Amino acid sequence: MSKHQQKKLNLRQVAQERFGYDKLRSGQEAAIQAVLEGHDTLAVMPTGSGKSAIYQMAAFLIPGSTVVVSPLLALQRDQVKAIADQDVGEASVINSTLSTTERQEVFDHLQEGDLEFLFLAPEQFNQAETLERLQATQPSLFVVDEAHCISSWGHDFRPDYLRLNQVIEGLGHPRILALTATAAPPVRAEIIERLGMQDATIVVQGFDRPNIELSVSRFETEDEKQESLLKQIAQADKPGIVYVATRKRAEELTELLTSQGMRSRFYHAGMKATDRQQVEVAFMSDEVEVLVATTAFGMGVDKPNVRFVFHADISDSIDSYYQEIGRAGRDAEAAKAVLFYKPDDLNLRRFFASGGQVDVEQIEQVVEILQDQEKPITPKEVKEQVELSSTKVRRVLNHLTEVGMVETLPTGEVVTTDTAMTMQEGVEAALRVQERRQQFERSRLEMMRSYAELKNCRREYILNYFGEQFEAPCDNCDNCKTGVTEQQTETSGHQPYALKSRVVHKPWGEGTVMRYENDKIVILFDQVGYKTLEVQTVLLHRLLQRL
Repeated sequence: MSKHQQKKLNLRQVAQERFGYDKLRSGQEAAIQAVLEGHDTLAVMPTGSGKSAIYQMAAFLIPGSTVVVSPLLALQRDQVKAIADQDVGEASVINSTLSTTERQEVFDHLQEGDLEFLFLAPEQFNQAETLERLQATQPSLFVVDEAHCISSWGHDFRPDYLRLNQVIEGLGHPRILALTATAAPPVRAEIIERLGMQDATIVVQGFDRPNIELSVSRFETEDEKQESLLKQIAQADKPGIVYVATRKRAEELTELLTSQGMRSRFYHAGMKATDRQQVEVAFMSDEVEVLVATTAFGMGVDKPNVRFVFHADISDSIDSYYQEIGRAGRDAEAAKAVLFYKPDDLNLRRFFASGGQVDVEQIEQVVEILQDQEKPITPKEVKEQVELSSTKVRRVLNHLTEVGMVETLPTGEVVTTDTAMTMQEGVEAALRVQERRQQFERSRLEMMRSYAELKNCRREYILNYFGEQFEAPCDNCDNCKTGVTEQQTETSGHQPYALKSRVVHKPWGEGTVMRYENDKIVILFDQVGYKTLEVQTVLLHRLLQRL
């Protein structure tokens, strides 16, 4: 028996005897195996597919301690409890609720070898002590949960994740295991790059949720859409979630639903943390029938019996949309995902996407402050010296970091690098980065529009987006059920470029063939995002060359 076969046998024995699994899912086994073989690994699997079991089993089989970076305190507590229930090693949390004495006790236990798992949020690395104590321990596995938070293409981007690369290198580059429930190709590439993953193995598995019925209801006026939304909510099995674009809309819709006798509450980022927690607890315990929420709700929430997820407003990307509808039907029972679509709603998303941009003067302000410093400075200290919001300061720093003019230290402080770039060159490069990202955001919204107006299998469209192949029809989306998919398939055109093949377009550069939509081809270009082209025009004018 080869070493590879022996490892697989040991893994399956551990899964059965220690974790109680009859068998591992293919994605789980592939990801754990990659880690055991020494590879940095990115596992892209939907919520409920057992991502936490991946790092727990890998950690159990690898000597040494495991650091788990997780963004939510509630999620950390749930994971620590799950580990305690399975008896696979001691686990503790380092967070802002601990006293100095309690922090020291946790670090002491880690250094003495009494802890297998240490959970912490990325902002804990703002404190130099955190890195110093971990360096003394030399963990063997570094787990990044909700890894899409490190990607500025990701819909839950968190700047605190950006310093993890420096942290990992400061720890001698232990094996990295990055986990996320949603990551389209550009997000995956950025996760790997920003974490400094070496010879990375990527595992993408299990995005199909066949129990969720996918459909889109199209309207031309707001009154028609509102009337249909209220009617379908009233008729739907409960509990359910309705996603809206703004806080005001969340409050207004909740008031309407309550007036119709439904137990409804709203949830958005403008609420006090205690109020949000109270609403979440009420929803989890079925005291709330219909939760009306902005995108602030959802990360780390695992409620099995959600029977519907309705979108009263279109999402900004397929990434966001699929993450949100994935909160339905986690008990594997039938559930519904309906997008209530009015073409004019795209204007609001375009407005949101164009907000928060920085200009030449704002970038120059930040660069001047940094160049005047004799030692590293925190983003908060930068903000105190410029007339910019915290968000804009962070945005400028991110752009300057990407072009190599600024470096973020493991402590969260920033310094200018030794680049030969002049201020003018750095500012121009940062503006180009900003424009490229704007183009990408616009292209992702365009993919969402295409989904809303699709005349083909919706499940195939989404799974192709995430890199999984699927043969239509799915028989559980509106287009397949009404026969639209079959009609389109019969008239589908020529497909001259293989799916996933690389091509080049003279103005837009290199890209990957993602899917065909009848007589159109969708390319994900590395620099400008998603583009949809007429196949006949491409061939006639030789717009694409194979690589």
